[in-house]
Amino acid sequence: MITVHLRYEIDPDKLDEFTEYGRTWIRLVNRLGGTHHGYFMPSEGDSDEAFALFTFPSLAEYEVYRNASKTDPECQEAFEFARSTGCIRRYERRFLSPVFS
Repeated sequence: MITVHLRYEIDPDKLDEFTEYGRTWIRLVNRLGGTHHGYFMPSEGDSDEAFALFTFPSLAEYEVYRNASKTDPECQEAFEFARSTGCIRRYERRFLSPVFS
């Protein structure tokens, strides 16, 4: 199992746009074989930082998702939405192995 941790630097004036982007990706990741654990939005503290977590059964299955996202029309629309709104300034991706017990 592999969990992807995304740290976003967002435009705090475009929180509504980023929220829409996040809701779209939750559905897309789930449709493309992953389990999305949600987006974690600014509340207290930094107003320009958000996080997301999602899991795939293996790194190979994550790679299938990544390749599919490059051609999937809905994924391409979501990428374009983020570009056109400027709601994401930058992001970092980390791969983690969860421990549950």
